Amino acid sequence: MICAIYRSPKKLSTYLYVKQRDDFSAVPAELMKTFGRPEFTMLIKLMGERKLAQADIEVVKKALDEKGYYLQLPPPPVNYLEEYKKSKQ
Repeated sequence: MICAIYRSPKKLSTYLYVKQRDDFSAVPAELMKTFGRPEFTMLIKLMGERKLAQADIEVVKKALDEKGYYLQLPPPPVNYLEEYKKSKQ
């Protein structure tokens, strides 16, 4: 399976995966509004052994099959105060 990946100009480290390049027909209008004008990043072949930086390849493939898109959000920020409190216990 090949998919196209787009970067959000509005949301840092947010990426949108779609089945075909420049085909956003499966993506909800509200999500597109929030995402901003997609900036093409790359085409990628999703194969079983291939690794993605911050997403599980099987989850991406399933979302593409079921919804027609996959939204990759950045990891949540580290709460350093909570980490500090845990280290003091």
